[in-house]
Amino acid sequence: MRTWDDARRHLVLMLALTFTTGIVDAVGFLGLDRVFTANMTGNVVILGMALAGADDLPVLGPALALVGFLAGAALGGRVLRTAPAGWSDRTSGTFAATGVLAVGLGVGALVAPPVEGTVWALVVTTLLAVAMGLQAASARRLAVKDVTTVVVTSTLTGLAADSRLAGGAGDGWARRSLAVALILVGAAVGALLLHVGGERGVGVGMLVAGVLALVAAVVGHAHREA
Repeated sequence: MRTWDDARRHLVLMLALTFTTGIVDAVGFLGLDRVFTANMTGNVVILGMALAGADDLPVLGPALALVGFLAGAALGGRVLRTAPAGWSDRTSGTFAATGVLAVGLGVGALVAPPVEGTVWALVVTTLLAVAMGLQAASARRLAVKDVTTVVVTSTLTGLAADSRLAGGAGDGWARRSLAVALILVGAAVGALLLHVGGERGVGVGMLVAGVLALVAAVVGHAHREA
């Protein structure tokens, strides 16, 4: 029974982080010069088009986001390499670090709103990507099926390929659908926060996402297995 409770709790927490990812990516794309700080597939595509000479597409921002994300994921992998299975103290620490980074950047962006193309905007982009890479590595280590918190392409593939329409049993359709819906709703919320917050919308969005990530880390830590 305890194992089932842990699995369900992990699923809920990863879905919550998927929602925050939608907020972060919307804020980054709309407020930080069309850069994704969590969805690296989008960055690779943007970077490829920009390098091919497509008009008005950024190069430096997506490149820095890629480097930052890889650095964050590598850090998470190293920290959690020898951690116990399930949610451990180290898992709490990495998820908390994601939240702290997002909150810190949010506060900084409220005090000094980042302007597209400036050094400060690039610093925010890079550090936010580090936070999302760390989150992605932590979620990967926790291994909640179909919920990576940062991408939904594989989730959509599984949803369609395993559906009854495709001759499958339709297993996992609820969690897969929720993951897709939550990142969509998160993106809508991020766009709304950016609109309502005006020039400080980037900071507001990151602050909200960071606080939610910290709440997830605290709840997970309170019920950790190790």
